[in-house]
Amino acid sequence: MLATSTRRFFQRNAAEFQSIPPFPRRGLGMPLSHSQLRVLNPRIAAWAAFALGIAVLSGCGKSAPTPPAQPRVAEVGVTVLKKQSQRLDTTLPGRTSAFLSAEVRPQVTGIVQKRLFTEGALVKQGQQLYQLDAASLRAAEASAMAVLAKAEASQRTLEATARRNAELVKITAISQQAYEESQAAAKQSAADVAVAKANLENGRINLRYSRIEAPISGRISLSSVTPGALVTANQTTPLTEIVQMDPMYVNFTQSTSEMLKLKNDLAAGIYQKLDGEQLSVRIALEDGSEYKHEGKLRFSGLIVNPTMGTVTLRAVFPNPDGVLMPGMYVQAKLPTGLAPDAILLPQRAVSLDLKGRASVLVVKEDSTLEKRFLELGRAIGTDWLVQTGLKDGDRVVIDGLQRVKPGDKVNAVEGGDRPQSGDKKVDPQAAAAALRAANQQK
Repeated sequence: MLATSTRRFFQRNAAEFQSIPPFPRRGLGMPLSHSQLRVLNPRIAAWAAFALGIAVLSGCGKSAPTPPAQPRVAEVGVTVLKKQSQRLDTTLPGRTSAFLSAEVRPQVTGIVQKRLFTEGALVKQGQQLYQLDAASLRAAEASAMAVLAKAEASQRTLEATARRNAELVKITAISQQAYEESQAAAKQSAADVAVAKANLENGRINLRYSRIEAPISGRISLSSVTPGALVTANQTTPLTEIVQMDPMYVNFTQSTSEMLKLKNDLAAGIYQKLDGEQLSVRIALEDGSEYKHEGKLRFSGLIVNPTMGTVTLRAVFPNPDGVLMPGMYVQAKLPTGLAPDAILLPQRAVSLDLKGRASVLVVKEDSTLEKRFLELGRAIGTDWLVQTGLKDGDRVVIDGLQRVKPGDKVNAVEGGDRPQSGDKKVDPQAAAAALRAANQQK
């Protein structure tokens, strides 16, 4: 306002100021003439009035002294701790395996004539997979049938002779020796018939083995042979493999040290024991996603692996969608105990000093901060399981730790997941566009 008034004053009186004659160049101490004083008196009065106005306005523009600023109370985000029942899980590495698995091998020697399945498809138990050349097997069956017929014919003759000799020996028409020999020959012919029948049955079995069938239901893998290949009975290389993938086994291992620590905690009453028959197991897949079906623990190893120091556990999982495949690596989450009065603390609230001691800032009833050391247990997700140092109802700082220190008075706001005051969300695309525009201007 003062600068504006001064500028307007000079603009209104510019002509008069320009008409003031310059002071004569007279010696120091020489008085001005009467005519010069008469011209200068109005101008001097105007200048004096202007100076007086500036002084008055300057005095009016001075403000009263401001009181000293009050110290600002920092705002922090806190979480209120509460006791809760928490199930304790152990994450163990494991691999999936098929519930049933069968390697298909030929049981007779022959040439593969046909492959009767699609690789990777589902097959049923008893479904034909391969057809072998069965000409020689049919010939062997026919030969066995002929041998059986010959043995049966000989048996009928010898049995008739034995019956006649039995009547003749009663009237002493033949010797006792002849009678006994005829009885022995009849029995031997019966044995020959039995052998012939067994050989015939074996020939029929071999003929059936030329038709290679699926021993179990499941998904079949690749075929190792093609039509025209020679296969032999009980060869080491399987023709193909069938696996049943619904349900699926998951085998995982647990170290003996973890088992001993858990047993000690259960014995000390820190945790409650869960019923082994009701243990449900969850798994995480290789990409980190969680499998949507729960499994049941079926087996816990009794013998420790001397090389690894671990025991093997097995769980059964339903697999209706075929997501699990044999040999996949998974992370099994096995419940091991129950903490009835657990206190969970967000991990971001914990600070570690140079000695590795864990501490947090707790808001007291008078809204001041207290540094408290604590003992932590296992990690559960993004939280710590607190052993000692905190109690139910404590307010722990989780946001704004960099702005406060122990002893400060704070304004505690429950729930620390909100953005801080003054924080602005930056749009990356808008920032990049502004940077490009600034570079173009340069």
